[in-house]
Amino acid sequence: DSDEGSEELVLTPAQLIRSLEQAWLNEKFAPELLESKPEIIECVVEQLDHMEANLKRAKKGDLKVSVHRMEIERIRYVLSSYLRCRLVKIEKFFPHVLEKEKSRAEGEPSILSPEEFAFAKEYMANTETYLKNVALKHMPPNLQKVSLLKSVPKPNLDSFVFLRVLERQENILVEPETDEQREYTIDLEEGSQHLIRYKTIAPLVASGAVQLI
Repeated sequence: DSDEGSEELVLTPAQLIRSLEQAWLNEKFAPELLESKPEIIECVVEQLDHMEANLKRAKKGDLKVSVHRMEIERIRYVLSSYLRCRLVKIEKFFPHVLEKEKSRAEGEPSILSPEEFAFAKEYMANTETYLKNVALKHMPPNLQKVSLLKSVPKPNLDSFVFLRVLERQENILVEPETDEQREYTIDLEEGSQHLIRYKTIAPLVASGAVQLI
């Protein structure tokens, strides 16, 4: 999206790292795979390269070198943990991830980067080949087909998550815990923290109005 790209270009290094950390925490605690953030990843990699170049020009023995080196390692850890978390989810939910990508509307943000999409397709093809060679070919003909969409569990969107409210939200519909309860709405005050069913606030995670913690 060109508007999103323009927004990323005006981020300061500190804002960029905060955006990465926010994406990392959301991905870490959300039960489903979230929207891909290729612009953030690309900008962070460029920032790391810039920081590495600055270190090479610094004087040896300068205390600032050690401090900046630690910061570089911290950012690399967050970045690698974020990408690893996404790969784990893709491997765990690959049929549903690919189905969601296939059915998304035109203009709707992709949940997969091009590299992740290629990985998910290859992972699914390899899984199907493995199942066929190891098990299915030894089964009766009427049992030699299996639906991975039905066989692989879906992300549990009913799980509960902790969150911090970044932007005040009004009239958030909360589903009842039991049949005896009625639906009700709540207001989420900025800075407040809550434990809420994920699917209730999933759109707010996507919009950046709340931060999973």
